[in-house]
Amino acid sequence: MSAPARWADLRRFTAARVALGRAGNGLPTAAHLDFQEAHARARDAVWSALDPEALAAALAPLGLPVRHVASEAEDRRTYLLRPDLGRRLRAGDRARLATDPAPGAMAFVVADGLCATGVQAQAPAVLAEAVPLLRRAGVPLGPVVVATQGRVALGDEVGEALGAGMVAVLIGERPGLSATDSLGIYLTLAPRRGRTDAERNCLSNIRPGGMAPRAAAETLAWLVGAARRIGATGIALKDEQPRGVLPPP
Repeated sequence: MSAPARWADLRRFTAARVALGRAGNGLPTAAHLDFQEAHARARDAVWSALDPEALAAALAPLGLPVRHVASEAEDRRTYLLRPDLGRRLRAGDRARLATDPAPGAMAFVVADGLCATGVQAQAPAVLAEAVPLLRRAGVPLGPVVVATQGRVALGDEVGEALGAGMVAVLIGERPGLSATDSLGIYLTLAPRRGRTDAERNCLSNIRPGGMAPRAAAETLAWLVGAARRIGATGIALKDEQPRGVLPPP
């Protein structure tokens, strides 16, 4: 088998752009057009909007209260140009959360991030798997807070306002040219303003073709249990989950 054929065989195993061929010193027309389409899809994903009402309806079977908040970024353009505003909770929403706290509980924040379509598609499936596992483990659960124009650190303010013991932020990841529907989860113990990324644990690439919702839920549940045991998340908490640590569904 020639070298080009072996390269082409790799395309059966990955969506990455390998073995595209060559036309002179450039790409073949089909590969070039495919790249342009993928780039347009990625841009559309960045500008996609979350549907909070539909998301709340999808989350209703969990039996947890669902609340809506927004960051200080007033629109999508501002959100993209001013990342700092996406990390800050609107004052009115902060005050409203504080009137009905969930002291010591684990709160969930579902935020649009950089790919609202990924959140809309993946978050309900992940939480449908994770919530029963956490309940079985005796973890007290607070509300699900749906946040628009939000970034990861918004979860720190949400958790602080609620008095939560831990927060898991489910957020849309930056789309790539072969993945425009990816969800990430960021887990932070004792959330409060000023927390850094070194104090979080991250699960990434939750999507069809990536990490499945069940696998993400099992890993999240294990991390939550480990965080409660050692009193820390982030660089102090390593994902050393043994195989078969959780029972099958």
